[in-house]
Amino acid sequence: MTRSLLIKPNMDDFYPKAVRGSGIYLFDDSGKQYLDGSSGAVTASLGHTVPEIIEAMHEQSKKLSFVYRSQFTSDPAEKLAEKLNQLVNAETDYWSFFVNSGSEATETALKIAIQYWQERGQDKKNKILSRWISYHGITIGALSMSGHVKRRERFVPLLENYPSISAPYCYRCPFNLEYPDCQLFCASELETAIQRVGVDHVAAFIAEPMIGAAGGVIVPPKGYYEQIKEICDRYDILFIADEVMTGIGRTGKMFGLDHWNVKADIIALGKGMSAGYSPIAAALANEKVMMSIVDGSKSIMSGHTYSANPQSAAVALAVIDYIEKNQLVDRVKESGTVLFQKLANLKNNYPIIGNIRGKGLMIGIEFVADLKTKIPFNKAKTLTKLIVETARNKGLLLYPASAGKDGIDGDAIIISPPFTITKEEIDLLVTLFEETLRDVQARLEENI
Repeated sequence: MTRSLLIKPNMDDFYPKAVRGSGIYLFDDSGKQYLDGSSGAVTASLGHTVPEIIEAMHEQSKKLSFVYRSQFTSDPAEKLAEKLNQLVNAETDYWSFFVNSGSEATETALKIAIQYWQERGQDKKNKILSRWISYHGITIGALSMSGHVKRRERFVPLLENYPSISAPYCYRCPFNLEYPDCQLFCASELETAIQRVGVDHVAAFIAEPMIGAAGGVIVPPKGYYEQIKEICDRYDILFIADEVMTGIGRTGKMFGLDHWNVKADIIALGKGMSAGYSPIAAALANEKVMMSIVDGSKSIMSGHTYSANPQSAAVALAVIDYIEKNQLVDRVKESGTVLFQKLANLKNNYPIIGNIRGKGLMIGIEFVADLKTKIPFNKAKTLTKLIVETARNKGLLLYPASAGKDGIDGDAIIISPPFTITKEEIDLLVTLFEETLRDVQARLEENI
């Protein structure tokens, strides 16, 4: 066999070769079927080879696939910006800056936030506050905002020290408190961080509505984001919502923050915008932010070669149209309730399951060695990897995630199938997952 020159995530791991997809399934070159229980990286929200999306791709490719944003605009890009503004459904308009990935979207959000204050003559306001146990992307700016210790460690000398407050991790409260008696101390910690840095230096605070890869779908309690937004408004700093994973219907609402009835000043989108059919992401800024720039320099200092290309914009429009026509956001809410309950039913039989959490079709499962103490498994057991690989061998794809007190020592996975999953397919997913748990738990018992 010829040596592969493709750089893969882990050079020693085996990766089957995918050759086609159909609905919620993928097939490798041996003909083996995989149920896409994670929508890839929580991305392929409509499943694979949807005819309407393929048709939209084909039709746009016959007209125009690429123009450079500093030379032309296009109907698909203009219409997509209008559509996203409608979806936010706020009292103010939101303008769209299109990029190619979630990392680019959050980094663009960072730049817009800092430029907003520059346009207002407050150049000192250039710090972004964020949370530990968070992930906002792999570019240097996005990684600086990320509180993902393992992904930061190689690049610490290049990164800003933006992570400042604790995650709203009720299963492992960093303050050893209980909700609601805690009085949302994890939210009020933001006020302390602002005061320590100095309000004259803070441009914005960024957060994932539900923490994905860094925490295995950590869902804040009721009242958390309401208090976060109130603090941001009181201290006159911008609130950035990283909706790359939670946006466009994944949680049973169009945007993750909608569960708390809160609107951010800047929104980062990606993944589900095109459901994996074409690379596209966006940073959306509200009227307050944009008018300072429109009345000032009139240009946001950011951009990429493929930003706002008509091919990807047409795909995103087709994806959103498909979601709305088929009422998939409501379906996600209903299917998520069914899937969550079926997964919760496994907890009594598999004591390695410590916590199940999530909303809609974004569900996280954290694993522990001891249910009472919540002690994680020894990292030498590489439990997350074992679970993901065992599931894949059975034909089920899961997404690995971090967990634990500092987001380092724990094990977790994310289950996030396409919005189109049927009740029968939910049953199959749960069956394959239970078979995975049975095999993994048996293997752990053999090694005790």
